[in-house]
Amino acid sequence: MAAAMTHPTRPRRNFYGRLKGKALKKSQKGYLAEDLAALSPGAVSWDENPSRSPLDLGGLFGDKPVWLEVGFGGGEHLVHQAARNPGVGIIGCEPYINGVAMLLGKIRRAGVTNLAVYPGDARDLFDVLPAHAIDKAFLLYPDPWPKARHHRRRFVTPEHLGPLAQVLKPGAAFRVATDIPDYVRQTLIEVPQFGFDWLAERPVDWREPWDDWVPTRYEQKALREGRVPHYLTFRRR
Repeated sequence: MAAAMTHPTRPRRNFYGRLKGKALKKSQKGYLAEDLAALSPGAVSWDENPSRSPLDLGGLFGDKPVWLEVGFGGGEHLVHQAARNPGVGIIGCEPYINGVAMLLGKIRRAGVTNLAVYPGDARDLFDVLPAHAIDKAFLLYPDPWPKARHHRRRFVTPEHLGPLAQVLKPGAAFRVATDIPDYVRQTLIEVPQFGFDWLAERPVDWREPWDDWVPTRYEQKALREGRVPHYLTFRRR
């Protein structure tokens, strides 16, 4: 198995916002207590894995292709893709614990078994993923950080795109969805600098971006508030 990348320990700006919202329901607390540990991809956090030993994806998913969703929100898209693609293993990362609890409830109801869940920072996962291990990645409605002084906190910056590019296989697809026009601009500038080609298959605000798309709660919120969703597909060179 290929070795995982290692990155020096250093303070890192969060590309995500809050870690917890309103009080969890009793059922959601139950999902976290009963289901989360069994869905772990392995030792990811620095506390669990200070030596940054690589994950055994073969032990996790067998010989299935592996996909990654960075920031799955409420988990609608993640569960949809898992149900639609039983021959694929999918890892979802999300530090917002309310979103993790919502996802666990959806997994129970859908009965999907090809998911792993890391309730933390995707950069910690990048540290322990083998190089060229991921066949497809999704970044859907990430935190927009709209103020100019906060743009460096966005995911589409070198700090995050470099490690992402290293874990993606050549030819892997990277899908981005956002309702923030300036996030589109920054994405189109930054992502190609890390070995990606923008496929430009259709207008970026096309309402049916991908054949396997399912609307997410964030997309629906954007539409209710009059913002236009944008969709971009890149291919790792």
